[in-house]
Amino acid sequence: MRRNLWIFLGIILLITVLAGLIDWPTGPSIFGKEIKIHEGLDLQGGTHLVYELDTSKINKNDVSTAQQAVINVIDKRVNGLGVSEPVIQAAKIGNTSTVIVELPGISDVNQAMDLIGKTAQLKFQEQDPNNPQGFADTELTGAHLKKATVQFDKNTSEPQVAIQFDSEGTKIFSQLTQKNLQKPLAISLDNQIISAPVVQTAITDGQAVITGKFSVDEAKQLAIQLNAGALPVPIKLVQQQNIGATLGSESVKKSLVAGLVGLILVALFMIIYYKFPGFLAVLALTIYAIIVLALFKLIPVTLTLAGIAGFILSVGMAVDANILIFERTKEEIAAGRTIGLAFEEGFKRAWSSIRDSNISSLITAGILYYGTSGLVRGFAVTLAIGILVSMFTAITVSRTFLRIFISTRFEKYLMVK
Repeated sequence: MRRNLWIFLGIILLITVLAGLIDWPTGPSIFGKEIKIHEGLDLQGGTHLVYELDTSKINKNDVSTAQQAVINVIDKRVNGLGVSEPVIQAAKIGNTSTVIVELPGISDVNQAMDLIGKTAQLKFQEQDPNNPQGFADTELTGAHLKKATVQFDKNTSEPQVAIQFDSEGTKIFSQLTQKNLQKPLAISLDNQIISAPVVQTAITDGQAVITGKFSVDEAKQLAIQLNAGALPVPIKLVQQQNIGATLGSESVKKSLVAGLVGLILVALFMIIYYKFPGFLAVLALTIYAIIVLALFKLIPVTLTLAGIAGFILSVGMAVDANILIFERTKEEIAAGRTIGLAFEEGFKRAWSSIRDSNISSLITAGILYYGTSGLVRGFAVTLAIGILVSMFTAITVSRTFLRIFISTRFEKYLMVK
């Protein structure tokens, strides 16, 4: 039994050390990816945008589908910008459908707004037989696009966008190039012709190149737009709010101070009131905090002020579990049981209360997560993670620490009065 206890203690300490390495600011990378805390808009700074959807030309039953399609397109475009942990969600302003876009850490707000709002309707056009100077639409559109990438011309080193079609698009493009040999085949974006190369030979592999005297940034933005696709309905920016990084860093400092003060006061209460068992509970609480922060970085969780509040609240719930155990133990000692048996019974009797209260809190966190959005969701996520880890540390870590000292010369210090 003692041997198993020491093995279990070793596992707990190993988990703590690994979590501590992850928590360290210059901690290890996994598969070359840096493990770091992902800060939300209110901590990192950035921009908050609200777009209004023009749904006047679509069926009312299709509004929610169009709204979700807009979210998907914007998400692809924003990820192409390299924004860390963007928040893109549906909302309503009265009877108007909107999409909220939060871009933490974005450096060029105007670039982001310009890219998000573009329609990016790609078309391939052939010469109009009735008007040699004009072009007519073909069946080939951006919907047949498989992917678009930036590359450089081998001769001029100018940036260009290489595109590849899907199977259907490859077939249509092959037919178009065969039909239009020695004729121009125009490529238009948002009804503006950006390139009209003359077809020299039939292209059957479904690959083409868009040239247009682009800069590198313009070529990158065009590739992002093409990969993301077209917006299903027009959108209009109706609200913009910029949050400076200074405000975010100030919020972090105040939150950390508040959390630290709270932890110190809780630790002092536990040690003064419960003596040595309280000290062991504080050690378990420290391990709890280390593991939770490591999970925040690994999952990763986008940390906001509301998320920090959820974490601090879960700290109180972790301590509450230890208090329940110690109070049940006091009752067992008062009934004449030995310290070892008193603690075992105390854990058994407290478990049902700890389980039920934590499950009810998890249900509440679940309702908050699925029934709300934005900052409230962040609160629900950190609260849920904290509750789950607190159940592990209160029942497993604290119990192991106490069992290590039972039946030793230090057992007398475990007396809970």
